[in-house]
This record gives sequence, C-alpha cells and structure tokens, in this order.
Amino acid sequence: MKLLVTGGCGFIGSNFVRHMLTKSAQAGSTSLVNLDLLTYAGNPDSLADLERDSAIAGRRYRFVRGDIADAELVAGLMSEGFDAVVNFAAESHVDRSIENAAAFIRTNVTGTQVLLDAARSAKVGRFVQVGTDEVYGALSLTSTERFTETTPLSPNSPYAASKASADLLARAAFITHRLPVVVTRCSNNYGPYQFPEKFLPQMILNALDGKPLPIYGDGLYVRDWLHVEDHCTALEAALRRGEPGAIYN
Repeated sequence: MKLLVTGGCGFIGSNFVRHMLTKSAQAGSTSLVNLDLLTYAGNPDSLADLERDSAIAGRRYRFVRGDIADAELVAGLMSEGFDAVVNFAAESHVDRSIENAAAFIRTNVTGTQVLLDAARSAKVGRFVQVGTDEVYGALSLTSTERFTETTPLSPNSPYAASKASADLLARAAFITHRLPVVVTRCSNNYGPYQFPEKFLPQMILNALDGKPLPIYGDGLYVRDWLHVEDHCTALEAALRRGEPGAIYN
C-alpha cells in the first residue's frame, strides 16, 4: 500500500508513520510519503531513526515539507499515485485557537478541502480524516449519556469548530462525489513523542521540576484517554477495512 500521510511529524502522525512502516502486519509492503509543514508541534526528530534506516529511507519513506493548504503542492504530490491518504495535519491546541483562530481555519478547514479535492482528482482509493471527539462538545459530570457516532455536533471552541467543519467537508465529498472517505474521532491520546504543552507531558514535567500542576476550572472535569499505539491500530483498521462514508469513534 502506498500512503500519503499529512502531519506525520506530529504526535499521533509520527506514531502512525512508525506503526505502518515497522509494526503493522503488512509493514514490509507499505511505502509512505509524509507531508508536514513543521509548525511548532511538528518534530522531525520523532522519525529521525526511520530516516537513517537504509531498509526504510528512500524506498519506503520520504519526507516532504509543505502546507496542505498549498493546492499546487498537494496536487503535484497526489499525481504520484497513492492508494490512500491519512490526514493528521491540523492545528490542535484549544487555548491557541481561542487566542487566534485564523491558522485553525486555514489548516483544518481550507487544508482539508484542498486535500479532498486533490484526492478526488487523483482517484485515491481511500481518504481517512482523523478527527476528534471534541466536535461533540461536553457532557455534564452527572450525565448518564455517552457520545456515539450519531451524536449531534456541538463544538465549544474554535479548534473544535474547525475540526467539525473538516468532518463535514469530508462527509460532503463522500455524498456529493463518492470519494471513499472514512472519518475517525478519537479521545485524548497519550504516549511517546507528545508535544510538551499537552496535559499529561506538562503535568509530568512540572512534577519533575517541582512546579505547580495546572488544573483547569474546579478540577472535576472527566477525560477519556487512549494510548497512541491503540489509536494507530484502530486507524489502520479504519484504513484497511472501514466502510466508505462511515464515522468511527
């Protein structure tokens, strides 16, 4: 399988690249191009060992620095012929989105549409849009409800709203153009290579340095956590066996 992975130098993206090239049951038959702009959250060192591995570098893995909102660049890449696209590329920090939403609209909304258009033109066989459960909003602490794939979208931040928009554009590409899109929505991830501003790394680093542990609000919020490798395993299942047009939490 030949994959175009966007945002592959980010936390979840780099773990997925590593999973597909080294841990998947079909790793040896997978080749992959990683398109990443290397913003503050992208770290090429997360995949430096793959770049040095002669059995992987060049023949099965290639890094391209670029913006998913750059239509010319994306179209040129898509013309190389890919079996599937997995889109991780996103601005993802809630607090940053509250301060300035512009970058979130450009990457998460415009960038996703650019990718969808290019994938359709190139007749890509599968497009996985990696989303977030934040699009569902929040439940009260005493609620007995649980989010499902049919829960109405109710985003509460510019970040969540931009990701909900991306999911809806992906749905529209499937309904209107029959592009074989699968949307996934995960809970909070933790694991190797996570950016230090995220909650668990920040807590660990602050604790090690003897600094206060920052708790939002009254400390009573509840979060679901998913190890990034479990997420990558699920993403591979959605990539290989997901039903076009489906959403998977």
